Amino acid sequence: MLIGVVALSALAAACGGGGGPTLDRKATAAPNTTPTTLPSFISLIARVRVPNVTVYDSPTSPQPSRNFANPWLLNNDPKLPVELVFLIEQRRGSWLQVLLPIRPNGTSGWVHSQDVTVQQNQFRITVELHAHRLVVYNGESTLMTDTVAVGQPATPTPTGTYFIRILLKAPDPTTVYGPYAYGLSGHSEALDTFDGGDAEVGIHGNDDASVLGTDASHGCIRMSNDKITTLARLLPLGTPVQITA
Repeated sequence: MLIGVVALSALAAACGGGGGPTLDRKATAAPNTTPTTLPSFISLIARVRVPNVTVYDSPTSPQPSRNFANPWLLNNDPKLPVELVFLIEQRRGSWLQVLLPIRPNGTSGWVHSQDVTVQQNQFRITVELHAHRLVVYNGESTLMTDTVAVGQPATPTPTGTYFIRILLKAPDPTTVYGPYAYGLSGHSEALDTFDGGDAEVGIHGNDDASVLGTDASHGCIRMSNDKITTLARLLPLGTPVQITA
């Protein structure tokens, strides 16, 4: 299944209907640091601290090209605010280049460093599509490996670098989404919409373990329910996800 920012209402429908997804905010904590030199396994998360952050195409652009509300609203529901975070790609003086959760995949922009709080993150995820393998790292150590289902040939899981944008706890853990779902910053390159919203890619549990290790989804990554439950207690929003062929 694909998960969209607006189409995340499909998660509520698929998971028992009507109750709506439950945000899990335990995954937002990370140490608050801004070092100058970092180990290669450390990523930097930009946690937006202004109500509306402006994004520029370059540090020399005279005007912003877009802006993002903080918090952003799940399903446009004011009762479901989600902290806005970005994955930082590089720093240039008082500017930060960040990966944006928009089409096309891989789009980046520049934000003022004073508009965000920069935090270290030692976790990262890699997904190897051909091998149907997901690996979670904590620093230089392998924390977890799992056999996953990925997109079908007609709706492949897109390769590239993304980040975790939201964590949802399913009202009914016995559906196709399993107990938890991570919404990523990436989008399907085969579908424009899914269940009425933008076709965003996610990592989530499953209701049929027999499909793990196969090409079975509309682009999302399905993993073991017990392992995504473990991850839900650990990974901060902004955690990078590298998907390779």
